[in-house]
Amino acid sequence: MEGGEKVLPEIRRDWVTNRWVIFSPARAKRPSDFKSKSPVGHEEEQSKSCPFCLGREHHCAPEIFRVPPDDPNWKLRVIQNLYPALSRDVTPPPADETPGQLMSGFGFHDVVIETPLHSLHLSHLPPSQIALVLGAYSTRILHFVSDHPSIKYVQVFKNHGASAGASLSHSHSQIMALPFLPPAVAARLHSMKDYFNRTGKCSLCEFNSNDLLIHQSPHFVAIVPYAATFPFEMWIIPLAHSPHFHELNAHKAVDLGGILKLMLGKMALQLNNPPFNFMIQTSPLRDSASELPHSHWFLQIIPQLSVAAGFEIGTGCYINPVFPEDAAKILREVNVLPSEGDD
Repeated sequence: MEGGEKVLPEIRRDWVTNRWVIFSPARAKRPSDFKSKSPVGHEEEQSKSCPFCLGREHHCAPEIFRVPPDDPNWKLRVIQNLYPALSRDVTPPPADETPGQLMSGFGFHDVVIETPLHSLHLSHLPPSQIALVLGAYSTRILHFVSDHPSIKYVQVFKNHGASAGASLSHSHSQIMALPFLPPAVAARLHSMKDYFNRTGKCSLCEFNSNDLLIHQSPHFVAIVPYAATFPFEMWIIPLAHSPHFHELNAHKAVDLGGILKLMLGKMALQLNNPPFNFMIQTSPLRDSASELPHSHWFLQIIPQLSVAAGFEIGTGCYINPVFPEDAAKILREVNVLPSEGDD
């Protein structure tokens, strides 16, 4: 769709999120010209005041675990958030209670410090070490499954760059365990179930568009979704049907680490190292896989290239100036050189 001819706008519906998106390329420059206006800088020197750096563990909130265990030369640490949005110390609501308009602020808010070195970001790590980060997410989720029946949903997310919400530049991600099902998650599950009821198929298992494909690995596929909400939004999807992220095994975690590293590298090169968010979109903890033939987890990456304004806030609809097919083609063609120390 990129070229000199006039391209008319389109309105697309996302069968996963049930969101309508307006694609209006006339509002923007050429897709290949999109670059971040506020790239995230690389800090080569360890910040003297960074509490996440190796040797400054005593400046952090309490540690939950580290990898390797009890090793002063750790590779990653999971800690409590020093400024948690929810409290693990208040009385949890009854596990079988339907939330009304008010409930206690019970929940968990953890931080995953992805590397001991301040100068390294997640995309610099080899796939095997990214797999350790992914494994830390799974470990915490499994803890909530077994020990905290009031927890209904766990949101894993990463904010990279100040404008994406990161308060510290040291590479880290966060885990929030919630005693309720968030509305956006409920809407996604309802939309995917509706698609399954109409077709008998999972909407993500059905992906088969070469035009939207960025890369495929042995166990995952990276795409730009058909109705991408944001410019150059990417999804990494398991090829095999899988409702729960926390069921990811160690072998597939390394594969996911590799394709995640590749997507972050392509995004950084093409879009001028933009601030970004990634979120793991999974299923409610208490629902078994047999109950979820319609639900399929995926990892969503959103580079921060646009701002939600009055129209988006007022309607819940978004205007994307880049057609997904153009974004996928551009990202496919970005050549990322292997990093030193890659597996």
